[in-house]
Amino acid sequence: MKKMTKKQFVLTSLALMVILFILYWFYLPMEVGGQRPGNIFMQIFYVGFIAATTVMLVAFLFLGVLKKPYIVYQISIIKHFRHLLFLMIKRDFVTKYRRSILGVLWSILNPLLTMLVLSMVFSMLFRGFDVENFPIYVLSGQLIFNFYNESTTTAMNSVVMGAGTIKKVYIPKYIFPLSKVFSSMVNLGFSFIAFLIVFVATRASFHWTIFLIPIPILYLLLFSLGIGMLLSAMSVFFRDLTYIYGVFLTLLMFLTPIMYPVNILPSRIYHLLHLNPLFHYVNYFRDLALNGNIPGLWENIICLGFSLAALGVGLYVKISQQDKYILYL
Repeated sequence: MKKMTKKQFVLTSLALMVILFILYWFYLPMEVGGQRPGNIFMQIFYVGFIAATTVMLVAFLFLGVLKKPYIVYQISIIKHFRHLLFLMIKRDFVTKYRRSILGVLWSILNPLLTMLVLSMVFSMLFRGFDVENFPIYVLSGQLIFNFYNESTTTAMNSVVMGAGTIKKVYIPKYIFPLSKVFSSMVNLGFSFIAFLIVFVATRASFHWTIFLIPIPILYLLLFSLGIGMLLSAMSVFFRDLTYIYGVFLTLLMFLTPIMYPVNILPSRIYHLLHLNPLFHYVNYFRDLALNGNIPGLWENIICLGFSLAALGVGLYVKISQQDKYILYL
């Protein structure tokens, strides 16, 4: 069998996406895809995203079969360095709370105190809007955004900060951003304890769907890992990215409905928020934890689509550029 080049693979994927877009536009039943938005541009985005996500799933499966020996080899490398990965995660966690009196308790107190301040300020600003359990509403959005913020920011600088180790011994370069993302996942676990404390303290309605929260967390983990891989590769060659990304995170925070209810936004702005991946992860989390709703196929497709796109691009850039790092560190 003749080996497919990268250009042929990309062109084939684009052709398949166009074909699926046409098929989905005319034949995708409402029972499967859900209700389409009224705006024609959002309909194009809606159907196009479903087609693109389908193509990405097929591409991942195809590459999994075609590149099976390479994938097995990379998995064996991770297993070989698993003890180092664990030590790096442990080091990040211990270093974060070294010499602090309360220590690990700050992992719980920090989101609680931040939520308290935000709730006091923004509950007065949005007093005219009906937002049930506003403290939980704020904390749920804060959990998602803080994890993305911490994981991608620390992953971005991980390779540069590990330059001394990289120059001395061989270590797979993706171990560095991988350890930072998993370190942030540990912190997210403690923050979730704070979420449960507020949940019980405010006597919020308990829904069994809260046990499905690992689903949006998995989507968010894959998305953050992909972005972290991408940023860690780019920051080696372009150090100013650290400052630019900090400004971008500030903008992203205001484009994510953490502190404000989405029903105060004009319809045009509301539709634009759909381009923000964190908007969907936050809504998915809140649907399960606060509203007791199980998101439909569209919500799962768009969350999975953003996650696969970020992970695919991040892994490709990371693996293709990592041999050049030594020249810039």
